[in-house]
Amino acid sequence: MTKPFTGGCSCGAIRYECKQEPVAMLNCHCEDCQYSSGAPFASGIVVAVSATDIVGAPKTHAVRGNTGGVTTRSFCADCGTPLFTRGEAVPEFMSIRFPTLDDHSWFKPMVDIWTSRAQSWVCLNQEIPHVPESP
Repeated sequence: MTKPFTGGCSCGAIRYECKQEPVAMLNCHCEDCQYSSGAPFASGIVVAVSATDIVGAPKTHAVRGNTGGVTTRSFCADCGTPLFTRGEAVPEFMSIRFPTLDDHSWFKPMVDIWTSRAQSWVCLNQEIPHVPESP
């Protein structure tokens, strides 16, 4: 990967740039990620909020996650692209949704989390750790 990395929503109304390497790259199979992604899991890049500049004003929606804490999801109000996820448990970090990257080639998930909620027909990568609940 190259630093900084950039991305945005499909219509271009929201753009971001992250100046640091990711803390982690993961696939989350929790029910909330399934709902918010419209897919069996959501792939994300965990980064420091302080290292990320966002241009535009994403709309947010907060829900109580599987662990009981509040999770805030950001998305483009114009095109609906899911963009960012932040949890109140660790507010200094956020997850950037993989599909929003300008360059997808360097994304390599390091772990699958909430695999206890994974759909039975999802083929999990056996080369990375599987965590049944949130780490």
